[in-house]
Formats: sequence, C-alpha cells, structure tokens
Amino acid sequence: MFLLGASAPWVPAAEKPKVIIDQDGGGASVLMVLQDPDVDVLGITEVTGDWWVKECVASTLRMLELTGHTDIPVIAGATYPLLNSEEETRRWEGLYGPLSWKGAWMDKLPSYDKTNVLNYHGPDVVPQLKEGMPTLKAADDIAAEFLVREVRKYPGEVSVLAMGPFTNLALACRLDPTFASNARQLVIMGGSFNPSAPTEDVFTLQFIHSPRVEFNCRFDPEAVKIMLHAGWKKITVVPFDPCVGTLTSPELVRRATSSGRPAAKYQAAYGGTGYPLWDESAAAILLDPSIAKVTSQLLMDIDITHGANYGAILSWPVDRGPGLGEPEVTVVRKLDVPKLEALYVRLLNL
Repeated sequence: MFLLGASAPWVPAAEKPKVIIDQDGGGASVLMVLQDPDVDVLGITEVTGDWWVKECVASTLRMLELTGHTDIPVIAGATYPLLNSEEETRRWEGLYGPLSWKGAWMDKLPSYDKTNVLNYHGPDVVPQLKEGMPTLKAADDIAAEFLVREVRKYPGEVSVLAMGPFTNLALACRLDPTFASNARQLVIMGGSFNPSAPTEDVFTLQFIHSPRVEFNCRFDPEAVKIMLHAGWKKITVVPFDPCVGTLTSPELVRRATSSGRPAAKYQAAYGGTGYPLWDESAAAILLDPSIAKVTSQLLMDIDITHGANYGAILSWPVDRGPGLGEPEVTVVRKLDVPKLEALYVRLLNL
C-alpha cells in the first residue's frame, strides 16, 4: 500500500485566492466574499464614504460578531479625502447645484429620495447601532500600511476589492510605488459611463443631468487619479451602469435568508430592501468573472479640475487617449443578473 501510494506524485492543494476588501461599511457585499469558502480574506480596510470611518468600523465589527467571522481583521483608514472637503463641496454646490448623494456629508435628502437613510453627524461620533455596539476591536494598524504590508507579503497574489471611495488605495500607492504592480488585480465599484436613468428610479435620477458623476469617485477624485495611474496589472471597473435594473427585492432577500444561518439572519434583520445590487455586483464579479456578461476595454481617467465636472469620469477608446498615463481597464457593461442573484442567494445562506 505504501509503495503504491508513493508511486503517485504528491500535488499540494491549490491555495485559496487572497483578497483584501476596502469598503465604507459592511453589508451583503462584504458578507458574500467572507462566506465564500474558496476565498482567503486577509482583512477589511475601512474608509469614510457613505458614513464616517469610525461608524463604518463599528458597523463592520458588529457584523463580523453576528455572522461568525471574528477572525477577520478590520483596519481603520482615512477619515478625510486627500483634498476634497465638506466645505468645498458646499461651495461647489452653490455654483453648480446640489449633489444627489454626499455620503457622510449628506445633511438633507432631495425631495424625490424617500430612502430615509439620513445619518448626519461629525467624524468622531458613532451613533448607537440598531444591531448593537460591537465588543470586537479593530486592529491596531492603519489601512494604507496594512494594504502595503499584505501585498508585499504575498506579491502577485492579492486581489483588492474596493467598493467605497479610494482614499486608502491612493495612500497605499504613495507609501509604496510598487504596491499596485505587486497586487494580482484591482476590482472596483465606481464610476459611470452611460447609465440609463428612468425618472421613476430615485437612484438613477441624478444621472440624467450629470451622467458621469458617481459618488465613490466624486467623494475623493484626487484619490481616483492616483489609484488609476499606479500601475496595476489588471483593473476591472463595475460602474453604476450595469447595476440599473438590479434590486434587493423582498423576494430576493427572502430567498437569500431562508437558511436561517448567521449571515442569512443578519441580512434579514439589517440588510434592507429596495436598493440596486451595486457593491454586490463588484463582489460577485471578483468571485465569478463570468457574471460580467458584456465588457469593453477603455482608457479611463477622472477630471480633477475643480470646476463643473470635478469628479466626472473620462474615458477613450484604447487607441484614442491623450497619452498621459491613463490605464486600460475592463469596464463591465452588462451583468448576468440571474447568475448574480443565484450567487447572492447561495453565499448568504451558507
């Protein structure tokens, strides 16, 4: 028996793909990656975006406690964008009109927005969370340093999934000029190229008049500029566009939470319904690239002139760019929505 066994060469098991999640909170998109048994999540770095970073950290820690993922480190990142600020944004709005969503700076919802998600407070305030406050503590680290260290530790192996503003990534790129080139790939949720904008949809109404201004990129445009020009091997962009028409409907959430297991229970209690699958689409494409049904190759950049188009996405065909270092990216144009929903349901039920 020993000789027979010895005659076959030993093949080591393939290592799980390594991922760092950079996000402005927790939620189903983060849970999808954490729940995938074939992925090794090295950590979750947090950044101010939809909410201030301290609140994002607390919410994510509590989610990890309730879903049984307490071994995943959570690392606090940038509190403020590189240059943009709440004050400058208000001055910009005085010249060019109000933005539909300003994240942590949103002190008043537009009349057509009935989501009732207003949560305006200062950067050091962490309001009482409806799911309870965490006892788990964040790692004693800084997000940009964690990103650099982990990519150095596993050169060519780490995929970065970024689903909030990109300040942490820009700081990592500045700390280590080899950070981006040493990563395996970057997958982002951000930008807008050509979204449809039905007036009855509060989430796409903003794109009728400013079709290329999307929150994750508009919150810290200078960070996007630095990130895009950092020399990644591969960048996949999941913009707002293909997510139009996706929805966390009550029926989808019911299916995704039917198992009653910890992640399903968390999503049923705190996930909410009625939102497009924005970040969930980016997470899904990282896990299963075939969910990107239609893609195109474009050169991509961002407008950082502090005028009317500040934070707007710029793009060109691959042979028609200005030649200023703008990277070629894979832009997701259309999603396989049934496959996306099936993955969402399967992972949250594990």
